[in-house]
Amino acid sequence: MTAAGPTIVATCGGLNGGDWTDSVYGPLLHHAIELAQVSGRAPRVTHINTAGGDQRHIEGAELEAARVAGVEASHVRFFPHPNTPDLREHLLSQDVVWVSGGSLVNLLAVWRAHGLDRLLAEAWEAGVVLAGGSAGALCWHEGGTTASYGPDISAVPDGLALLPGSLGVHWDSDPKRRPAHLAAIADGALSDGYALEEGVGLVYRGRELVEVVAEREDAAAWRLVRDGDSIAETRLTPRILPHHPTDQTDRSTFTPPIEEARQPR
Repeated sequence: MTAAGPTIVATCGGLNGGDWTDSVYGPLLHHAIELAQVSGRAPRVTHINTAGGDQRHIEGAELEAARVAGVEASHVRFFPHPNTPDLREHLLSQDVVWVSGGSLVNLLAVWRAHGLDRLLAEAWEAGVVLAGGSAGALCWHEGGTTASYGPDISAVPDGLALLPGSLGVHWDSDPKRRPAHLAAIADGALSDGYALEEGVGLVYRGRELVEVVAEREDAAAWRLVRDGDSIAETRLTPRILPHHPTDQTDRSTFTPPIEEARQPR
């Protein structure tokens, strides 16, 4: 656990489709691992798929992707019960915690029921990099917008609040997201914040945004600030992450990461 300080990487990304394997770690996930500054051994990444219901077939794809990337991977699951007797010990032994997409509302409820919210905050302060895509990005913020209740987009104002403000995801791939999120800020249901297009991530050191990164050209993040009766939207141009040697994906064209396409957010 050698991150320079408490670090969170909130993204619309994660695992991508592979050529020789079903999945590969995408550039955003690799970047989270690089921020952990591991040396002399394989990085340890634990995947948390609570938002998707802890589906075991998803775990298989993640373990295969981890093997290709040279990562020692594990999973934290809660269905039908926690899979480890000491969640705290497990989390504090990791370099990166990666949270996948799905239902933000269900994720928050299950985590709080098991005290994982408090353990993740402790791990973050201890230097474990917290990261994830979609619901796995929304959860770290004060609030966000989600399809957890059905196809319409709803505001959820009670995130873990490790990071300030609100977050919107899938800004360029789901036409319902932007108007719902802007309306939630305008009426005070959510605070000012950021929004992410597909393949983009925000890197936080402590509670401060330090970098915007992306795995594809022409993608962006957006700063959202309430200004009277309107919302000022400022485009934030990211740094494009380099291709990783273990990423087998053909990046000449872009398709949404598989873990973000497979579940409602």
